[in-house]
Amino acid sequence: MTSIATRIAAAAVAAALGWGASTAIAGGLGIGTQSGSGTGNAFAGGSASAEDASVVWYNPAGMSWLPGRANFAAAGHLLRPSFKFQNTGSTLPAGSGEGGDGGGWHLIPQGFGSYRLNNQWSLGAAFNTPFGLETEYDRGWRGQGVALQSALKTYNVNLAAAYKVNDLFSLGAGINFQRAELKFNSQTVIGFIEPKLADNGTGWNVGALFQPTPQTRLGAHYRSAINYTATGTLIAPAGAGGRSFASAGLTTPDSFSFSVFHALSPRWDIMGDLTWTGWSHVKRLNVVRTNGPLAGTVPVFITFNWEDTMRYSLGANYKATNEWKIRFGVAFDETPTNNVDRTARLPDEDRRWVAIGAQWRMSRNGVLDFGYAHEFIKDSTVRNTALGGGTLVGHFKNQADILSIQYSHSF
Repeated sequence: MTSIATRIAAAAVAAALGWGASTAIAGGLGIGTQSGSGTGNAFAGGSASAEDASVVWYNPAGMSWLPGRANFAAAGHLLRPSFKFQNTGSTLPAGSGEGGDGGGWHLIPQGFGSYRLNNQWSLGAAFNTPFGLETEYDRGWRGQGVALQSALKTYNVNLAAAYKVNDLFSLGAGINFQRAELKFNSQTVIGFIEPKLADNGTGWNVGALFQPTPQTRLGAHYRSAINYTATGTLIAPAGAGGRSFASAGLTTPDSFSFSVFHALSPRWDIMGDLTWTGWSHVKRLNVVRTNGPLAGTVPVFITFNWEDTMRYSLGANYKATNEWKIRFGVAFDETPTNNVDRTARLPDEDRRWVAIGAQWRMSRNGVLDFGYAHEFIKDSTVRNTALGGGTLVGHFKNQADILSIQYSHSF
């Protein structure tokens, strides 16, 4: 690799592993923004587009179709979810007010790289944050016994390889090294409670890309679940057993995507994607004490009872000039939760995406992508019982905005 390639790779690693603030911006705990170039298309065609090095994440088989010998991409996303509560009959014994906006601005950095060893083999790496949650309400609000701050952060390194079988077909596979950090707290009538837990896990992914004609590509990609046994500390009042060590089991979902990319003409491309996500792995989070006289008890838990979901997206590109490409996209993202178990920690509902973006080819090898997406999120209802008594009853008005930028370079 050249010296500039080494510097770009180092910067991408530092960004993804050092700056990762996380917030749910897709269905469930998923962070749907995994490339800067994909935002403007609402991430339609993700496993078939093979447009830049971010394909390492979406479908490693696509590395065989990238230009040049080495490819890098560095992306940054500004995410702004909004969750505003409206009370309709809560019976909690303490607190007042609606909690303000549980969302806020967050920065998600990512880095990707690929290198072609020969005509058949390519290697790649992705550094990203695939899952996350961060909601925070005003202290003293009426729902403080249910939720104050909730945070799940993940840091992922995906190492991958691709093999080009022939000019029509390629295969790819990878291994994921992922860290999850979990913290959530509440101010109940018996005192402040906060588990703070973390663990490392591994998973895998496989993909295939088929190009039956020069204008059409079909991509399929599967990513495995990752199991965690997160350990750490539990802060609790003396009346609830006091401070101790604790653990909790957590499983991220597996997923399968099928994408199509087709060049209609020299100026127009169209693309589509279907993604299934196995959220039914997420049923209940039990925080278990692991030491002291109350070892084995479950002082804190969150019931999810989530179901598997589908995401549907369509996109298009218009090549206005040799230097400029305009992107469009729409998507529908199902929520995994339900009206019985939905929690104020993540008041998720079905999401409809509308997206637009632009690509500027700055030079023969350098490309800059911009993207914006707005998520129209259906109003969600909650009915959560707090530890120590009382119920939070009401609904949330939700929405989200995404701003993305990405620089890609081929050598």
